[in-house]
Amino acid sequence: MTKILLVEDEELNRTLVKAVLARADVAAVREAAVVDAFSLASAREKLGTEEVDLVLLDMNLPDGNGLSLARELASADMPGGRRRPAVVAVTASVLPSDRAAALEAGCDGFLDKPYAAADLVATVARHLPPP
Repeated sequence: MTKILLVEDEELNRTLVKAVLARADVAAVREAAVVDAFSLASAREKLGTEEVDLVLLDMNLPDGNGLSLARELASADMPGGRRRPAVVAVTASVLPSDRAAALEAGCDGFLDKPYAAADLVATVARHLPPP
């Protein structure tokens, strides 16, 4: 089963993302399991123990900037020989320099907050592995 790690500190935002994905018109998105992480530490713990296909990564977290995790994933071997998950930055920091910094840090995509539900679904669908 496809697994998405949602790294977001705001509970309301996590709930919204899960609701949008659960109602997606794309089967692969709708059927993906979503695992929550509310901090970088929590995300690192989950990535160390679970195989994840996609990370939806907030940039401003209570214990640091999400780009630090993106850099780690871009430069490190995954535990147990697992493949690196795709990483999409999801952030309200929407300046061109923010987008460039995210891509330079190793993010595979960038989604501006606030976003339309259709944009979230399309972004997730684009970055999930083929069935």
